[in-house]
Amino acid sequence: RDADPRHHKTHLVHPTPPSMDDVFAAPLRDAFPDRAVADLHGTGPSWNEANRTVGVEFTDGEQVYLKVATDGDGTRIARERAVIDYVGATTTVPVPTVAASAVDRAVPYLVTTPVGGAPLVEAWRETDEDGRAALARAVGRSLARVHDRRFDAHGHVVGGGADGLELETAAWTDVLVDTVEELRELAPCTRFAHYFDAVVEAVEANRAVLDEAPAALLHGDPAQPNCVRVDGDVGFLDWEIAHVGDPVRDVYRARDQQFAGLRDAGPERLVTAFPDGYREVAGGL
Repeated sequence: RDADPRHHKTHLVHPTPPSMDDVFAAPLRDAFPDRAVADLHGTGPSWNEANRTVGVEFTDGEQVYLKVATDGDGTRIARERAVIDYVGATTTVPVPTVAASAVDRAVPYLVTTPVGGAPLVEAWRETDEDGRAALARAVGRSLARVHDRRFDAHGHVVGGGADGLELETAAWTDVLVDTVEELRELAPCTRFAHYFDAVVEAVEANRAVLDEAPAALLHGDPAQPNCVRVDGDVGFLDWEIAHVGDPVRDVYRARDQQFAGLRDAGPERLVTAFPDGYREVAGGL
């Protein structure tokens, strides 16, 4: 137990409107046997076909979000549940609250309550350049607070909770290669398979340097759709690919996914504001 106290997403899948079928009905019966559901609604496009997420409105007006692992693999659910509880207990970064969860059912599931605030995508769209710079700084500050959670070794999160995370430890090179292979499996395309191979080869060739990197908690996918503005802060959703590794990976991915253009580095002011916010908390990069 190792515990230390816009870019668009590719391969978007536009799911059909959800219906009250067994994939959702069974988890809802399990988690809320005495409550009646008024409506289910979609939560937007997803790039991961192994999961489906819906908003749930009960007849009493309360709303929650239900994520199910349609492939029956509870590993991602267990990881997300543990990391949400841990980040919520040990940082000031806004995260959802876990209302119910089970990883040992035929359909593993996670139920969370809304974080509040506004999706960062909406806040970004509705403000001017000054406002966007402020949001970019806030993203940097929040990411640095996540990275403040340091560990003795790199690894995959396999469990835990508010008191600490359970890790399957491994060298950072191996963890990084594993995450590349997971992305290859989630977004298969044989035409571009050689790019995955090239990345793995480059990682392996730099093992001696990579394995000396710090070991910090990483969100793994800090794109705008996974962020929410809460007052002056930015919170993070969807922690299912969180892992412990080099914080520079999250910093680079956040810059690339949120502020860079498709063919350029993005507006200099915003690209600069993001690491400025990070340094406000971390003292450096």
